[in-house]
Amino acid sequence: MKPALAALLLATAAVTAHPACAQSLATSALKGLDTRAPIDVDADRIEVLDAQNQAIFSGNVRVVQGGLTLEANRIKIVYARPANGDPVIRRLDADGNVRVTTPSERATSRFGIYDVDRRLLTLIGDVKLTRGTTRLNGNRLTIDLASGRSTLDGKSSSGQTGSRVSGRFAVPDRKK
Repeated sequence: MKPALAALLLATAAVTAHPACAQSLATSALKGLDTRAPIDVDADRIEVLDAQNQAIFSGNVRVVQGGLTLEANRIKIVYARPANGDPVIRRLDADGNVRVTTPSERATSRFGIYDVDRRLLTLIGDVKLTRGTTRLNGNRLTIDLASGRSTLDGKSSSGQTGSRVSGRFAVPDRKK
């Protein structure tokens, strides 16, 4: 058996054989995303809660930072305000029809958390991840933006088992 095919079969078995276990995925296209790059936001509406250091964007919200695009019905931005300076975004909480896209990946979920300080992107609830023709489904996807390591978990957000990670992997044509 060729090594590439053996690796693919092993990966497929790992994803489908262990219910509710976290599954490590290939390196994300978001590896090394510059989390200090400007964050551009546009939406139908903004509500600023300056006393709580929050801004709530709603209606067709679109956030772009480098090669990352985050879209949702509503995104709450939590920020810090240095004594002399502009607000510094710490966290984005996305809710409703969440979509994350990169040049080579697309993921959807019900909720999303982008922790800018910790460089973590987490999608929760009916997660669907597509990379090329490979598709994965689960309940919680976590991407470490520093290392590019991504993990898909089948557990429900309450920790209950019953959901599974599933996927369909493309098998390239091989010469005989």
